[in-house]
Amino acid sequence: MNTFLKTISCIALVAFWAFGFNPPTPSGSYKCMIQMINYSGEGAYITISLIDPKGQYEETLYVHGDDEEWYHDITEWWKFHGKRRPEIDAITGATLSGGKRTINLLKIPDDKINAGYRIRFETAVEDQEYHTTDVEFELTSESVKGKVAGKGFIRYVRMMPQ
Repeated sequence: MNTFLKTISCIALVAFWAFGFNPPTPSGSYKCMIQMINYSGEGAYITISLIDPKGQYEETLYVHGDDEEWYHDITEWWKFHGKRRPEIDAITGATLSGGKRTINLLKIPDDKINAGYRIRFETAVEDQEYHTTDVEFELTSESVKGKVAGKGFIRYVRMMPQ
């Protein structure tokens, strides 16, 4: 009986390692500096999202703005995130006011670089405009080392590998 239990335990352990354990996808760390334009008014809510090759949201990488009451103002992101109401899969920081800058650390899976994925920065400011693609660019080995101009409240975003 003792040999039978040992055999069953070994089989269970092998099955766990073979089928139940998936090693995490390696992720690169990237510093991401966001420089805001000079504007007056409330701080901007900003979402940073990973967009798949079909243009669909895959993951929220970072959120600036910690008052969930206003997340619905980030309209397109909210359609993805808000209906399901899971825990936000990103760090949440303070809003960014006009002229300010911040540096975030983003974890981006290595297999998303040079694979047709994009990174999107959406911005919304209370009683002002909403910009679905304030900044959006394809994730390539070059773009994660560069600077991209914004079209709304973001002056530019600068990325660099950590």
